[in-house]
Amino acid sequence: MTDMHIRTALPEDDDALARLDRATWSTLHAVQPRPEPPYEPFFNDRFGPHDHLVAELEGRLVGYVKLGFPTPLAVNAHVRQIQGFVVAEDVRGTGVGRRLLRAAMDEARRQGAIRLTLRVLGHNTPARKLYEAEGFVIEGVLPGEFLLDGAYVDDVLMGRPL
Repeated sequence: MTDMHIRTALPEDDDALARLDRATWSTLHAVQPRPEPPYEPFFNDRFGPHDHLVAELEGRLVGYVKLGFPTPLAVNAHVRQIQGFVVAEDVRGTGVGRRLLRAAMDEARRQGAIRLTLRVLGHNTPARKLYEAEGFVIEGVLPGEFLLDGAYVDDVLMGRPL
């Protein structure tokens, strides 16, 4: 997929990212209820364009990764956390997710981080396999942390050194 490139999000990406987020919503990865109109803007006071890397394919946004700090504490400032990760369904399995994940690691390093963490739902096998293939290991499990579609789902904590 040579015509795909990854870049920092721009303010004008807000609508396309919001639509992508709604189109990919699933209890496989989301713990918030399905978005309903009126829709909130994608960017907000906490996470703006500079916190997102986007994958663009032939002028269309097909994925994003959101990087943030796991806590506001100075003693934790050497860690970045993936706090959102979406790939459009029609391009899954083509390497978009892997490229976004690697770009997130590069960006975290550029920001001075020495560790990258994330949380993934226990039943999200495709995401977990991707993370493991990119060097993430399970560092903790919160059993039955979420009740989704009538089933208790684990919250899996993963991390890796950079």
